[in-house]
Amino acid sequence: MPAPAIPTAPADNLRVRLDISYDGSRFNGWGIQPGLPTVQGSLEQALELIFRRSVRLTVAGRTDAGVHARGQVAHLDVTRAEWDGVRRGHDVVPAESLVRRLGGALGRLLGDDHGAIAVTAACEAPDGFDARFSALWRRYSYRIADAAVPRDPLTRSMTLWHKHRLDVGLMNQAARPLLGLQDFRAYCKPRDGSTTVRELQQFRFDTLEDGVIVATVQADAFCHNMVRALTGAALRVGQGLEEPGWMHERLLVGERDAKSVLASPHALVLEEVHYPPAVQLLARAELTRARRDTGHHRPL
Repeated sequence: MPAPAIPTAPADNLRVRLDISYDGSRFNGWGIQPGLPTVQGSLEQALELIFRRSVRLTVAGRTDAGVHARGQVAHLDVTRAEWDGVRRGHDVVPAESLVRRLGGALGRLLGDDHGAIAVTAACEAPDGFDARFSALWRRYSYRIADAAVPRDPLTRSMTLWHKHRLDVGLMNQAARPLLGLQDFRAYCKPRDGSTTVRELQQFRFDTLEDGVIVATVQADAFCHNMVRALTGAALRVGQGLEEPGWMHERLLVGERDAKSVLASPHALVLEEVHYPPAVQLLARAELTRARRDTGHHRPL
């Protein structure tokens, strides 16, 4: 059976890629929620002010409430006339105008929180680009200051202050067996009809010069709460509450229990979303969508 086609913009439309960063502490996550401030809701309101119509964004990865992003990616579809009409005054490049105008619109909408979202770049996306389905991988970081590190109030909004000392060696020992194509049902909240099989490409803990521990977690995609669940489990190992092999045992059993603790969202940052070369974007998107729709996940 052939893979389902990826929806693309109509022939007279074009797709625009946005690169976005935001302070997640000001929002109830990425996705729109009635009556609550969200990143998507704020951006779509700003885009509506510019294009004078409702605009829907497709995002690379939906972040939870309190989670930050330095390298989020989203796309929207506009007509060629709308794209050309973004320019104002002496502007020649619509992309530069869109970034500047979005900054102004977000400033008006967010008021005192005007710097909480920044659209860092915009461009006309290559044919076949889909911010969500074309992505090869997403990479997150998680900052931890354990009991051995002095508290820095200036970084408290994006660093977990852990009250116990942590053994980074034990945490890395626990993390290594989880790499590769695995079923992460024990480390996420499964959604109906969705696979929990993911390819975990990086999962490690490094100690910076100032003593802060930074987790790097990279996968082709993540299930709901997966990064926070993995980090929360590793913290138990680092504190000495569990043996390193415990994380892999949980993975094999595939069940959540009373020890399934999510690390706080405020120290989690979406750092980067990576895409293949332009000529491979459509094929990647078609393959990803087919895999998600059928509930199967095969190595790529």
